Amino acid sequence: MPSFKSILSALLVTFISCSTHAYAEDEKLVEIRIEGNRRIESAAILNVVKVKAGDILLGDKTDTDIRAIYKLGHFQDVQVLKGESDKGLVLIYSVQEKPIVREVTFEGNKEITTEKLKDGLDLRPNTVYSAKDVAKGVAKIKKMYGDEGYYLADVQTEVKKSSPSELSVIVKVVEGDKILIKEIRFDGLKAYSESKLRGIMETKRKWFMSWLTGAGTYKEEVLKNDALLISDHYLNNGYINVKVGEPVVKLNETKTALDVSIGITEGEQYRIGTIGFKGELIDPEADLRKKLKSESGEIFNRSTLRTDIGVLTDVYGDKGYAFANINPQTRLDNEKKIVDMTLEVDKGELVYIERINVAGNPKTRDKVVRREMRVTETGLYSATGMKRSKQNLMNLGFFEEANIATAKGSASNKLNVSVDVKEKPTGTFSIGGGYSSLDGFIGQGSVQQANFLGLGLKASLSASIGGKSNTYAVGLTDPYFLDSKWTLGGDIYRSERIYTDYTRRLVGADIKGGYPINDFVGTFLMYKFEIKDLYNPSGAYQALHDAESFNTSNVYPLGTTTTSSVFSSITHNNTDYRMDPSTGMINSFSVEYAGLGGDNKYARLTTDHTLFHPIYKKLIASTKLTLGYVGEVGQPVPIDEKFYLGGIYSLRGYRARTVSPTKTQLVKDIDGNQSNEQIYLGGTKEIFGNVELTLPLLADAGLKGVVFFDYGNSFNTFDTMLMSYGWGIRWASPIGPLRLEYGIPINPRNLIDSTTGRLEFSIGTMF
Repeated sequence: MPSFKSILSALLVTFISCSTHAYAEDEKLVEIRIEGNRRIESAAILNVVKVKAGDILLGDKTDTDIRAIYKLGHFQDVQVLKGESDKGLVLIYSVQEKPIVREVTFEGNKEITTEKLKDGLDLRPNTVYSAKDVAKGVAKIKKMYGDEGYYLADVQTEVKKSSPSELSVIVKVVEGDKILIKEIRFDGLKAYSESKLRGIMETKRKWFMSWLTGAGTYKEEVLKNDALLISDHYLNNGYINVKVGEPVVKLNETKTALDVSIGITEGEQYRIGTIGFKGELIDPEADLRKKLKSESGEIFNRSTLRTDIGVLTDVYGDKGYAFANINPQTRLDNEKKIVDMTLEVDKGELVYIERINVAGNPKTRDKVVRREMRVTETGLYSATGMKRSKQNLMNLGFFEEANIATAKGSASNKLNVSVDVKEKPTGTFSIGGGYSSLDGFIGQGSVQQANFLGLGLKASLSASIGGKSNTYAVGLTDPYFLDSKWTLGGDIYRSERIYTDYTRRLVGADIKGGYPINDFVGTFLMYKFEIKDLYNPSGAYQALHDAESFNTSNVYPLGTTTTSSVFSSITHNNTDYRMDPSTGMINSFSVEYAGLGGDNKYARLTTDHTLFHPIYKKLIASTKLTLGYVGEVGQPVPIDEKFYLGGIYSLRGYRARTVSPTKTQLVKDIDGNQSNEQIYLGGTKEIFGNVELTLPLLADAGLKGVVFFDYGNSFNTFDTMLMSYGWGIRWASPIGPLRLEYGIPINPRNLIDSTTGRLEFSIGTMF
């Protein structure tokens, strides 16, 4: 009796024999059909099928076609069948389409919105269902809950078929309780306290304000990076053999919190021994050593060494050696606990810039971009020039991004530079309102174009109408006049402002120019002519004007006068980003001389200094100092040209324009009653400054917090230095910069100042 194996073999041979009849060399296919498809058109499937009518049917061809049909992604099963027609042999591809998702619903989610969960699941209605993709989506959702502190969240899916080709997916979530990190422990600490290392980490323990700050939330990527930060801290403090283990996270026994433990093997602390150089030195070794921050005898710091390598690379790069390689070699003396360092230099060959290509600027002319470049075609490569070029382009304010990259040129010593910019809107049309604690409510409208005609011209037409001030202005400035380095521009303006003692109306025009000495130092020169009218005096000011009638035209003027003046300044600015600096200095010195004709004559000198410095991450400290002096030129200085301080732009916490010398004037009302009123005379000298700390609150929205300390005074003979402190927020809002700041005087002046402080508020662009 034949065995089962023999019978199976015989059947298989018979099947193959029957099947091969269709593959005979003299039989050809007369038709290719697609069956079983409902949504996907047959033509779309046949488009990937290689077997055609008229071909001899071969097995390897149909295997290739099956794989191609599967790759379309619409089918869960594909079979090949043969049939007969009146004309001959027919090949049939029978397909079974994957079901379509008609609906996706979520149940049980409260802490994370359905919209966010949909983005995580990445499964949309009317798309092909894929169990593999759903599993990936569930994993993403679990991670989303884990990132919010819900580590025990359970996510399950249920699939319901509404028809053979349609189904709905239900995602069921059991969120559980939020679990935060309660403890962060370190094993092996000797050199530092646990609190010191916790301060380095971005991951924090939970506390009573965790609901607001998010402290205590466990994020795997962040915690792993914290281990690297701790390692960096040790390496930057001489512990060159430190080993920081991977953080271990466990649920506590009650399953109510997480405990994190990190093992550390510190090793010994090393100092720097000798520092030497070898290789191709382009400067004397002593000169190169002066450029280093690392010094013999100091604690070894890996971060400082990296900085030194960057500095030396730039030294060579600035002389055209674009591919200079600085290789640090270290030798340990374990007995003396020192690290001897040798910096080996391979300078490579001199590299030239072959071409500079500009892209991404459909509006801005190429020359506007090219004139900001600090490397030139056919010129030597410069590392500092490349960095400065990007900084110059960003400081224009025309671009959201400015990326500069290099690629090999036609020879090994040539580079092509690609400048890829992303333009942003530089023209604005706005009609709106604002409020200033100095000027009250303001209605304003403006048309401004910082990149007029794509040539970098700055054009503006603006108006500001408020309760205490009105301003109208039109101006045009060309920062590269006739493609030179000269700046040329002009303005016509009219303003009116109500002050405590009088109202001033001003109509004027100016012509201005400037020339940059280098990328950091620029000069400015302006001539202006103004027609000024002081009117509507207070009773005290009118009385003072009348009492001093022997010299009213110069000291306490009323009526119309003219001013013809020239203003010049020199400014040094090496900040990293002029729109929002975080490091660097701004120093300026200016002189204004009024006396080239006109009624008003004076000379004003002002110097202003501001320093920005990052303290920690995005915490920025800045300090400002301004000194001013205005003197007579053959006649007394007009009262409105003197210095007045107070308010949001100088001494916060003190009323605007009230920090100055004063005079008490006896005033009679219409009934003959007398009273004393104060007049603010202005000072011939001023000194004021501040110290500020700014920290982003919502970086993407441009919202910052600020704390400050102000000091200063306006005087004729030095008087008490007034001081204040406070805090506030700043927001780069869509309608203009917003400042909301609360200042508290430290030494208030009797009844003039509020001892509890003053809220200063300003929003909208001031013209």
